[in-house]
Amino acid sequence: MHPAIFLDRDGTIIEERNYISRPEEAVILPGAVAALHDLQAAAFKLFIVSNQSGVGRGYFGLADVQKVNEHIRQEFGRKGVKFEKIYIAPEAPDAPSRGRKPSPQFLFDARDEFGIDLAQSYMVGDKLIDWQCGWNAALKKSILVRTGYGAQVEREFADKLRAALIVDDLPAGKWYFALTAYNRAGHESDLSGIVATDIR
Repeated sequence: MHPAIFLDRDGTIIEERNYISRPEEAVILPGAVAALHDLQAAAFKLFIVSNQSGVGRGYFGLADVQKVNEHIRQEFGRKGVKFEKIYIAPEAPDAPSRGRKPSPQFLFDARDEFGIDLAQSYMVGDKLIDWQCGWNAALKKSILVRTGYGAQVEREFADKLRAALIVDDLPAGKWYFALTAYNRAGHESDLSGIVATDIR
């Protein structure tokens, strides 16, 4: 079985811009590509899990979301970063949904389809529902980044986030994952390449 990192999209790996519907609006956050490249090298499988209620609200179509996601996949792919799958919940918040976060259903789907060890996996996002999603799936840790809405969430829900690891951004969280990879592997060679890589 494989450990994985489940990533929110907007505000975590790309800038939060409120209901992104065009590929050119997807701006990758500084250091995200390098961080995920290093984590992938440490044997983590990478997934995106994203609520896209703009579809359910009628702001844009599912095809628009798919175009944005394909653009993101290509941009990261140019640097050797592969997302095993991008899970999308297009429903509006008040509509029935199988996978809309904080539901852990997409994480269970990844477990079954890709052989993911959820107990050794992580959720990273900028909203409380991301942390709750990871908690509901019994992941090893849920991590809140201060990018996107993260800093605001940290202020408003400090009492609920006592068990969460809170970091400035994805590259900062990389070091926590790297140490986990080192402990899991049991020998320093698996960690040396990560530690030697500059955050950029």
